[in-house]
Amino acid sequence: MKIFMKHSLRTRLALSYAFVAIVCILIISIATNVFMEKRFRVYTIQNQERKNEQLVNLISKQYDGRGDWDYNSINDIGVNAIGQGMIIKISDISGKVLLDASLHNNGLCKQMLEHMAENMNKYYPYWNGKYQVKSYPINYKGSKVAILEVGYYGPFYYNDNDIAFIGTLNKLLISVGVFSLAFALILGALMAKYLSTPIVRVIRTAENISSGYLKNRVIEKSKVNEINLLTSTINNLASTLEKQEILRKRMSADVAHELRTPLTTLQGNIEGMIDGIWNTDKERLKSCYEEIVRIIGLVGKLEKLAEYESDSYKLNKTKYNILHQVQSIKYNFESDFISKGVKLNISGKNEIVFADKDKISQVIINLLSNALKYTPTGGEVEISVVSKKDTLELIIKDTGQGILQEDLPYIFERFYRADKSRNRLTGGSGIGLTIVKAIIDAHEGTITVESDPNRETKFIVSLPKN
Repeated sequence: MKIFMKHSLRTRLALSYAFVAIVCILIISIATNVFMEKRFRVYTIQNQERKNEQLVNLISKQYDGRGDWDYNSINDIGVNAIGQGMIIKISDISGKVLLDASLHNNGLCKQMLEHMAENMNKYYPYWNGKYQVKSYPINYKGSKVAILEVGYYGPFYYNDNDIAFIGTLNKLLISVGVFSLAFALILGALMAKYLSTPIVRVIRTAENISSGYLKNRVIEKSKVNEINLLTSTINNLASTLEKQEILRKRMSADVAHELRTPLTTLQGNIEGMIDGIWNTDKERLKSCYEEIVRIIGLVGKLEKLAEYESDSYKLNKTKYNILHQVQSIKYNFESDFISKGVKLNISGKNEIVFADKDKISQVIINLLSNALKYTPTGGEVEISVVSKKDTLELIIKDTGQGILQEDLPYIFERFYRADKSRNRLTGGSGIGLTIVKAIIDAHEGTITVESDPNRETKFIVSLPKN
């Protein structure tokens, strides 16, 4: 037998509502009973005192002032007092007993006392009441003419009406409890359905996504912010996975293309030499060697990328002047820019950065090479060093052909080329920018790109100063 069982969200919410309702009802019922019992006990004690004072007042009116009493009225008062749970005894100042209800109505008194004891013991098993007597003087015009002794169960007792009232109150609390429990279960079921239905849709969508159906989306809206956030997160996840799947397939095709071209060339040359179509001369072997070098270069770049993206990769960081680094790289590229007729400008002040100098050089060289490659004659490339509060920005801007907006999110992906017509001679291997981003990520920096097609492209590298 399992001690802990799994339940659906709907069941848990319904049970939670019911549990809260039960706890609240119990607390209210207990608090009400405790409070009512205390107040009711005080009320009965005070009420008993008022009854005693009323008896004193009634009996004093039965004296005529000449030493005579209205015995019939006194007897009626005694019988009526027994009905209210009181046994009275009246004696004049000489000690003469005018009425002793315990003797005059012995059977009725005994029956009344037994009934009171039975009621109190039945409803209050730990009731510690006992029969007690209180004495009150009977005065006539300021003079004491008699003594009234009132016997009753004390310090308090409940008569039939009191017990009926308490019973009605408890039944009312039970009825309210049952109604509240039913209402809580219904409300809990409705709320659970309201909350769980969109979650179930999200779960089904997630299951479809895990099965490879990446086009599934949750289109239903909820009035609960957290559910809407969950829905949008799942939809974004599906969109991201769909895009990654497209990129993965595209990358596989690009890798195959990158390897197929040199391998096909090698195959054709070697087959030609084997069949005697081509002479096995130095030029032919050199062509084969160049294709092999190209393949090795591509594999080497992939290995470097894997190294940079590895969690265990360590940077050799030092403090140095990044403006000096940019100027030094400019000198190396100066002849290439002059021969193509593209201006190269540098702006900014001396700024110290804490980074891996060799890796940052690789970033600058790659971005500068791309800027030169895609900037036409008469264009301009500018490198800016900009200092921010906690970061240092390196901005490479060119007036080249630009990048289309739909290509911008993918330019850092492996083997992605914005221009599908570019071959490996004009477009490179397609992983240069991927390596650049990996290096910047390793420095805990960011790289972004802004482009206006046919006008300019701007790469912004942001590095932490410390």
